Amino acid sequence: MNYPIELSFKLLALASQIYIRDGSGNLIGYCKQKMFKLKEDINIFADEGQTHLLYNIKADRVIDFSAKYNFKDAQGNSIGSIKRRGMRSIWKANYEVYDANDVQVFKISEESGWVKVMDALVGELPIVGMFTGYFFNPSYIIARMDDSPVARLKKQPAMFQGQFQLEPLAQFGGEDEVRVLLGALTMTLLERMRG
Repeated sequence: MNYPIELSFKLLALASQIYIRDGSGNLIGYCKQKMFKLKEDINIFADEGQTHLLYNIKADRVIDFSAKYNFKDAQGNSIGSIKRRGMRSIWKANYEVYDANDVQVFKISEESGWVKVMDALVGELPIVGMFTGYFFNPSYIIARMDDSPVARLKKQPAMFQGQFQLEPLAQFGGEDEVRVLLGALTMTLLERMRG
């Protein structure tokens, strides 16, 4: 993939639509989250016309704080999954990424819990709260199990849209690259209301 990868979506849309673009600005993925779904089931397509399915992300249970989101390719083969780390995610967002054999291969953690606290506090203020998306921008580190960082996902300043940038911090490829991208995308969907 040509980095940095950009994930962008409009904050005011009823159903989230995320555009995934590579470092050259080419569209490499598009997904539209379905409204009123109790159990998340997200399809990622190669194009905005939704003609060529690339991946599917599906929750293993109905709305739950600790649901596991399974990744599958277009043929239905398992690639891996991501799961929020329950109570540890209240202060700082923490996620676990697993491979196709359900072995944890990555962990995603928010770099600063204070950004989350300030965003929540200032976001409650009338009028001023509308601007938190421009000033409070969380960033997340994706690391291997030995704590060696692989990539960083950082929210970019934007007023009425969410823009995240995924950049590598180490060499990785193949299915690990797909798991990192799908993990970052899923986490972005789950954390999108912040920042």
